[in-house]
Amino acid sequence: MKVGVIGGGSWGTALAHLLGRKGYEVFLWALEPEVVRSINDERVNATYLPGVTLSCRIHATFHLDEVLKNVHLLVNVVPTQYIREVWASIKGEVPVVPMVSASKGIEVATGKTVDGIFLDLFGPGVRERWACLSGPSFAREVAQGLPTAVTVASWSSDVARELAQVFITTRFRVYTHDDVVGVELGGALKNVIAVAAGMCEGMGLGYNARAALITRGLAEMSRLGVAMGARPLTFLGLSGMGDLVLTCTGDLSRNKTVGFRMGKGEKLQDIMRGMAMVAEGVSTSKAVVQLANRMGVEMPISAEVYRILHEGRDPEKALTELMDREPRPEFYWF
Repeated sequence: MKVGVIGGGSWGTALAHLLGRKGYEVFLWALEPEVVRSINDERVNATYLPGVTLSCRIHATFHLDEVLKNVHLLVNVVPTQYIREVWASIKGEVPVVPMVSASKGIEVATGKTVDGIFLDLFGPGVRERWACLSGPSFAREVAQGLPTAVTVASWSSDVARELAQVFITTRFRVYTHDDVVGVELGGALKNVIAVAAGMCEGMGLGYNARAALITRGLAEMSRLGVAMGARPLTFLGLSGMGDLVLTCTGDLSRNKTVGFRMGKGEKLQDIMRGMAMVAEGVSTSKAVVQLANRMGVEMPISAEVYRILHEGRDPEKALTELMDREPRPEFYWF
């Protein structure tokens, strides 16, 4: 079986390594020639996943056509804001095979999740062979073979089961799901809350504040999800609460790191300039605020994160605004 992985960042490399260790031949596309050379010559992705010796079954390339040739499965791991551009460039060459996306985010220009982007590019028929993979999974730990559990969601239960079997190992457990909207939104929205959690830690606000932030963050994630057609229960699962807890508390979280450094007083442009990998929560915060306004959903934490990141709002002022809001029931939808 040949698998094509499009996206040579840390997560794409980790998934390619997992599949290579299962015995599949994996062709991994990366944008940067230095990443391709590092993987092929040294068996390591020195830029995005240093220190992990990669499977010899990974063949890295910066030619997309090599990934598409005679492939049985395609895996998308391109950062969300670049998915449309990358896949549109190969639209006419993509074979009719199952596709799974492991990217987490919302396209700022359209407010669409990855499912919506692929629907635009390939039409309704793509949903018969498309799925998304999400859940609490730091790339480094997956590549190191540490126990991880995720979920794969598809419009087709057969596709979900088939892809679960492709990825599952004794250290990588894969559940199946049929709520594509909820699973995708959970993976995207938690990144925004993770930025807030990092700010909370950087400002020295304590564990009480972090616990409140995670819980109320989950509440507003669920509200937007339900407004967009997701099921509330999905947000209590791996792609919701599971991924939220990991990304808000784990030191390997890029989104938490951005928030932490901003909580310490650094400027966003300085932080982003020094980061090799993408922190999806920064761009996703724009899309979330646009979606919340369009759907009439109140998302106060996400709104304050957006203002801090993109409008220069002082984090202390944002905290005061959140804490001084009028009392209301703990559970409400709109």
